[in-house]
Amino acid sequence: MTMKPSPSPLGTRRYAVIGDLVASRAAESRSVAQRDLLTALARVNDLVGHEQALEPTIGDEFQSVHTSLSEALHAAALVRCALPEGMDARCGIGIGGLEIVGESAYGLTQDGPAWWSARAAVDEVKDRQRRLPALRTWVMDGTGHDPAGATEKETVDLVNAYLLCRDEVLSALDARQRRIVLGLVEGRTHAEIARSEGISPSAVSQRVRRGGIASLVESLGLVPATS
Repeated sequence: MTMKPSPSPLGTRRYAVIGDLVASRAAESRSVAQRDLLTALARVNDLVGHEQALEPTIGDEFQSVHTSLSEALHAAALVRCALPEGMDARCGIGIGGLEIVGESAYGLTQDGPAWWSARAAVDEVKDRQRRLPALRTWVMDGTGHDPAGATEKETVDLVNAYLLCRDEVLSALDARQRRIVLGLVEGRTHAEIARSEGISPSAVSQRVRRGGIASLVESLGLVPATS
């Protein structure tokens, strides 16, 4: 997979994202679904900073590495917005160190607490979805040895509380509303979004006000760049 030439040492805190497509086996064409995923990941990579870009891995999964929690949270939300109608994704975000332990035909082989906790976070989403069907994102901390662990846990708890609410709003949006979110994050005007959607600027404004879109976009900008 694509990454910067100098990997982070194991002790350096990073934010790893592991994502997978939801109900992807029900897709009419797996090849089209994979193509749509690649397009979505590329679009988000242009918007969100990263140490390792969002890239597909095996099956329906994808992953990335970020130097701040805000980048990882942005990536998880915007991938959902960039996917076409009928597709969705869940993401686990893991906090901790990571290291490169080898290389294979599929790219670099990586290991470390960031990846372990990201995988555990994906499992946590799946488990909680039985009670909270709108949930798609969770954060877990793999830095248990860190002297600042208590502060980190408090931050993680607050972030997960935010994610419960954010995913409830995002999961209720239809495909057009998600495209509007993405357009606003890209800095496009209501008029520009309206032209691409074939609707009026006032219709865009109404959707922004009524669907929770304004609050969602505002919340993305308020997430601190914790590193």
